[in-house]
Amino acid sequence: MSEIVEEVVRNSTEKSEPMDPPPIAEDAVFGEITEEGPNYRDVGWLGTVALMMKTQFGLGVLSIPQVFNTLGLIPGIVCLCVIASMCTWSTYIIGQFKLQHPEVYGIDDAGELMFGRIGREVFGVSVCIYWIFCAGSGLLSTSTGLNAVSSHGACTTVFVAVAAIVSFGLASIRTLGKIKWTAWVGLGCIFTAVIMVTIAVGLQDRPSAAPKGNGAWVSDYKLVGSPSFTQAISAVSSLVYSYSGTPGFFPIAAEMRDPSLYTRALIICQGSVTAIYNASGTVIYYYCGSYVSSPALGSAGALIKKVSYGISLPGLIVSTIVVLHFPSKYIFVRILRGSKHLTSNSVIHWVTWLSCTLAITIASYLIASGIPIFGDLVSLIGALLGTFMSFQPMGCMWLYDNWKRDREQPTAKWMLLAAWSIAVVALGSFLMVAGTYGSITSIIASSKAASGASAWSCADNSNS
Repeated sequence: MSEIVEEVVRNSTEKSEPMDPPPIAEDAVFGEITEEGPNYRDVGWLGTVALMMKTQFGLGVLSIPQVFNTLGLIPGIVCLCVIASMCTWSTYIIGQFKLQHPEVYGIDDAGELMFGRIGREVFGVSVCIYWIFCAGSGLLSTSTGLNAVSSHGACTTVFVAVAAIVSFGLASIRTLGKIKWTAWVGLGCIFTAVIMVTIAVGLQDRPSAAPKGNGAWVSDYKLVGSPSFTQAISAVSSLVYSYSGTPGFFPIAAEMRDPSLYTRALIICQGSVTAIYNASGTVIYYYCGSYVSSPALGSAGALIKKVSYGISLPGLIVSTIVVLHFPSKYIFVRILRGSKHLTSNSVIHWVTWLSCTLAITIASYLIASGIPIFGDLVSLIGALLGTFMSFQPMGCMWLYDNWKRDREQPTAKWMLLAAWSIAVVALGSFLMVAGTYGSITSIIASSKAASGASAWSCADNSNS
């Protein structure tokens, strides 16, 4: 009898003992994900669309009319579509590579698979530098918006610092699944501002920069331009920079609930972004001609400029949040990968994560505010690193997965894709070298001009 009682008590005790929460997912990058820690695999395909589009789409769209002015309308549209096709293929390869290699989190992991430890370090350092400069550009863009809305209500350095503090707080949200709502807000704001400017330039009598007169304004747009090599390659580099959010698609794919839906989200993203770029760029350039402002917010007059900047401010902040989050998460994952602290709420987890986001924010702020020729440096980094991480690695990734497998009995499809992959590597290398040359030429010219720029300047940067 006593044995029966002991058995009942033992069974009752075992049932009442708390059990570990069941894992939400077992991930090749993050390990076991449970409800007790952050869920790094919580981005649906619609959230993926928002994050992808916000990574690619910003006020950089408003530099496209100036590109069309340099190249001419027809060559500009052709170049835009070619760059869009190359970038769409590159981002598609990222999703396929992730499915083939679930352990890949960032471009550095892909670099290690293809080129060993050297590839990992080169890609890892490059992507961090690139995102830091992008974040610095985002901080300055936000300060420009604040200056425009407030009519230079405070020192620009103060506005940059405010942007940095706000962006740090929101970029410290630990997962892209929790950040995706900001991407929707940012997309809506930027899209509204772009549409407002596009409509406004069609309704006004003449661009604000055009000579005043009593006669009817006739746009001097060009179907085909005649730029110098430096001007042409700088314009093409601007188009590449408009799509150079490509490295960010690695962490986005890594945090999807179902990575097999990556291609669906990608098609919507790239199709929508390319359509907006073409439509807004064509309309604004057609109505403004050579008097288009860059960015084009100023082409529709002071009032529209102020209103559109006000509407776009949340979008500018979100752009900065996203590009601060990417390098912070990369460093964080690299430090804690393989540790239980990566997916827990431990003190080590929080201290490491906040230290990463704070360090990246401070670096972005110091570089953006402390370097007088920051705008030229962003162009240089975009031409050098943005191009380098948007084309060549993806061509190598396709070759890595398919060269040995099908080389013995190649099909026509395999030969075409192999030729295309090699062409992407070659074209990407050419654009990188030529774009870097154009940027260096611009920096030399800027250094000779008396621009009056200074570190931590209080000058109004919304009048350029």
